[in-house]
Amino acid sequence: AAQLWAMLDEMAENDPQAYGRFVRRQRAEAERFYAPPEPHLCLRARPAVARGRSPQLRFGVLQGVIRGPLFINVCSWKRVPAPKGPADPTPVSAGPLREVSGEGELYSVIDVAYNPDVLQRGEENPGKMDHLIHLTLKFIEKHCNLALSDLYSIESFKLKGSLEMMQQRLEGRQIPCLSQKPKKELTLDQLLLTLEAEDCSDAPVLLREESATQSKAHLIEEITSTEMPEELSTPVYDMRTVRDVNKKPLKIELRIELPNVSSVSECDLRISKDDVVIEVPEKYKLHIDLPELVDEESTTAVFNTARRVLFITMPAAKP
Repeated sequence: AAQLWAMLDEMAENDPQAYGRFVRRQRAEAERFYAPPEPHLCLRARPAVARGRSPQLRFGVLQGVIRGPLFINVCSWKRVPAPKGPADPTPVSAGPLREVSGEGELYSVIDVAYNPDVLQRGEENPGKMDHLIHLTLKFIEKHCNLALSDLYSIESFKLKGSLEMMQQRLEGRQIPCLSQKPKKELTLDQLLLTLEAEDCSDAPVLLREESATQSKAHLIEEITSTEMPEELSTPVYDMRTVRDVNKKPLKIELRIELPNVSSVSECDLRISKDDVVIEVPEKYKLHIDLPELVDEESTTAVFNTARRVLFITMPAAKP
């Protein structure tokens, strides 16, 4: 972690454009990763007892034997990658098969998710959608040890069950990948090449003959923060508002002197639309109310390691 922060410090100081591209890419990846699955359409399948298979109990459902109709929630999820090419298999993420009983109704439900582009192409071409649905049925057959009929119907509603339960079932099985630790130290140039070439995307199941779900690990582990000392120094800072010819605010520039900080990794910076908070454990704490509302999503921060000064640029929020 210290090595990575040091490289980011060097990048911010020596190549601000590359640093900006890195920040934008990380923001886009975060938006993609945290976007929840959304319902697209609901299928009613016709299950049958799988011939030549021994039923097994899994996920609370007797595999090969399903009581009541089977509903398939086909969902759109940005976290699932799109196929790399027309001839490549289609990635799919699936939740567990569940049997639901309530209000006099007994049915089974399973959720599957595709990249939004895959479903959009299906909407534009009914033949592709029909092909995708049949691939989905074959996948569920193998995934759940079922035998399903090729006949299906598309329900008038997009989702069977609650939105919250569907998202919990899918997100509970979709876990981000963990990049391997570098075997040797990287230079700044190597880091830039890695950022351009590496795509640490999730690896869901692929719709093809032989597919297996690979084990994955959490990308981020939540840890408890250490207690902050009661008395911290207030760093020297300078703040100015840049305005246009009509006196409308364009941006707020904030300069904070941190003489006892050697790396930006020591800083905890939080920016909202109307205030800025920076904390350095056992050293500094600063809370500033901003004179204008800002666009926190477009804010940039650069730490000059030589001068030990943090520069924050906050564009004014649009009316």
